Amino acid sequence: MKEKNAIEPVCAVDYAFKRIGGKYKGRLIWYLYNHEVMRYGELRRSIKDITPKMLTQTLRELEEDGLILRKVYYEVPPKVEYTLTEVGMELIPFIQYLKDWGNKQLEKSNLPAIEASCG
Repeated sequence: MKEKNAIEPVCAVDYAFKRIGGKYKGRLIWYLYNHEVMRYGELRRSIKDITPKMLTQTLRELEEDGLILRKVYYEVPPKVEYTLTEVGMELIPFIQYLKDWGNKQLEKSNLPAIEASCG
């Protein structure tokens, strides 16, 4: 019988992809890297196919995982800014590599790469 509080081994690849996987997390991290500081509305306009609920959920997950920082300014109207943390910045070389790989694969497939959608 397993001990209730026993820690199970975790695959590092699975762990990493749970943190940055999904349809929007990589793009949000990339946008924040390219723009340094962004507000909610700017992020919403940057990702055309995201719903407000999904954007809020994804931002919360990234914040919980320590990849982005949410800074609230208590003023009227309220102002919230998002930036990458140091841990989030560590992902940039890997995301850049994935972006380069994706561009290469798109070229092979004769599909146009849309740079504007990548920040």
